[in-house]
Amino acid sequence: MNEQPAYVLDHVGLAVRDIAASRRFYEAALEPLGFSVVVEFGDPPTLGIGLPRMPQVWLHEGEPAAPVHVAFHAHDRASVDAFHAAALAAGGRDNGAPGVRPHYHPSYYAAYALDPDGNNVEAVCHAPANEPS
Repeated sequence: MNEQPAYVLDHVGLAVRDIAASRRFYEAALEPLGFSVVVEFGDPPTLGIGLPRMPQVWLHEGEPAAPVHVAFHAHDRASVDAFHAAALAAGGRDNGAPGVRPHYHPSYYAAYALDPDGNNVEAVCHAPANEPS
């Protein structure tokens, strides 16, 4: 039997209206979570953003069909806070300040920002306070 990877989704693709604006937003917002642009090709470019050698979010210019919600795992609550601050500094719009969302579960600590196309981008840590997840 083959070993299954430790993750469920391999990647997500998003059409964005302005690749340069989206690049600025995603590079800044996801840097605190360890993500960066790891693949770039074409003109206008298609960008693969993720952990080293693992593009998990693909951005390409096009007309977005409808806003989506994408949540990124954060290892600790400080990373969630840093994500939110970086997302807003990069032009994102606040869609929920960092905090516990007990209606999901007692340790669900998340923050939300809208990207340039109105997608709801979230960073979430599931660990209790002061514990990495």
